[in-house]
This record gives sequence, structure tokens and C-alpha cells, in this order.
Amino acid sequence: MSRWKAAAIHLFISLAIALIIGFVFLKIWYPPPFFSAAGADELMLLLVGVDVTLGPLITLIIFRSGKPGLKFDLAFIALVQCCSLAYGLSIVLQSRPVFLVAAIDRFTLVFANQLDDAALQKGKQPEFQQLSWSGPKLVGAALPTDAQKKSDLLWSSAVAKEDIEHMPEFYVPYEQQTQAIVAHSRKLDTLRAKHPEAANQIDEVARQNQIDENDLAYLPLIARKHDLSMLISSRTGKVIQAISVDPW
Repeated sequence: MSRWKAAAIHLFISLAIALIIGFVFLKIWYPPPFFSAAGADELMLLLVGVDVTLGPLITLIIFRSGKPGLKFDLAFIALVQCCSLAYGLSIVLQSRPVFLVAAIDRFTLVFANQLDDAALQKGKQPEFQQLSWSGPKLVGAALPTDAQKKSDLLWSSAVAKEDIEHMPEFYVPYEQQTQAIVAHSRKLDTLRAKHPEAANQIDEVARQNQIDENDLAYLPLIARKHDLSMLISSRTGKVIQAISVDPW
């Protein structure tokens, strides 16, 4: 077998692995448009780029049919590549989006590395105490009624820069927050005026969901890399779809 054929086989295997990783990224952890907004495009480019190019390139350099110790060399390359991939995936897992939190006048994408075990254990329901493995889970966040907790929340927000969306103890089912969400929602006319290019995306969402545009409103969706606009029903608060348009 020639070195080019060996490298091509290695490249094919690496591409197959990259496709699987891409599927998990796009279909499970970072459904569009969260993929780019959360910075997953950069993570995937780095992860897949190293996996697809590093192993096959080294194989091309060191492979020589009949070379003593060739099997050991190839096994070592595979081991290094697997370790590199495993390390990269561990970083991705720690930064995957786990909650989409609706709080007062915005939605926020919350990532696994932003919530520790102590914070999760304060969640009032089992689903608020676990990090999602199947994409961000839609929840609401309700302001506390207790005066001391209100004071603590304000202090945490001002000093520790940790707001309510990063505190599972205040998480509630999204349905309990729809009234507040609708009350703070913004008219699409505002978004259209600021970003005329958003018209096509809005029209497409309305068409796909068979909903009149007059029944749509929006709120900012805070993500890691850049913010999005979340379209909701202006009557029920039902989440329709996020679009790649700056809400500000």
C-alpha cells in the first residue's frame, strides 16, 4: 500500500468522525441559529480541523510499506488523535448550551460551565437540577417575592455579575412566565425599522409556522458570541423561533 492510499484511508475515517460530530453539534447541542451565536462554529472548526488534518498528514509523512515498527507508529498516531479528539470534545461538553431561560424582558442561553452542582441542587424541580444533553431546555425564571432574596439577587447581579438566569433556584416552567414575557415583548415594526434586512427571515418564519405576522412579537436572546431575536406569539407568549438578527 502506498503512503497516499494510507493517508486517504485515514482521511476518510477522520471525515466520517467529523460528520458525526457535526451532526451532534447542529442537530442536538447547537440547533440553528444557536450554532454561530454561541460560538460553536469556532469550536467545531478547531476540533474538526485538527482531527481531519493532523492524523492523515502524519500518516502521509511516516508511512512506508514494510517499514519496521509501522504498526506501532500507526497505533500511536491513532491514540494521539483519539486523545486530542476526546480532550476537544470534553471542552465542548463543558460549554454546551443547557438552558434557554426566559426572564422578564429577555431570553438567555445558559451554558453547562456557567452552572455548578451547588446552584443546580437549588432547583425546585428535577428537570432544573440536571444539565441537558439534548439541546437547551426552555424554562422561565421568576423574581423572588421574599425581600431578603430580592436584595441578595440585586447584590449578586451588581457585584458578582451573576443574574437570575444563572440561578436554577428561581427557574419555573416557561408557561408560568408567558404573561410577563408578552407584557415586555416588542413589536416587529421596531425590529424591521432597525434592521430592514430582517424582513425576509420574519416572513419565512411566519410562513413556516403558518402564523400571521401581526401575531408575532420579539425579545432579545442573549448568547455568547452575538445576540439573536426570539420571535414569540404576541398573544400567548409561545416561543416560535430565534432568528439571526441583532435585537438592539
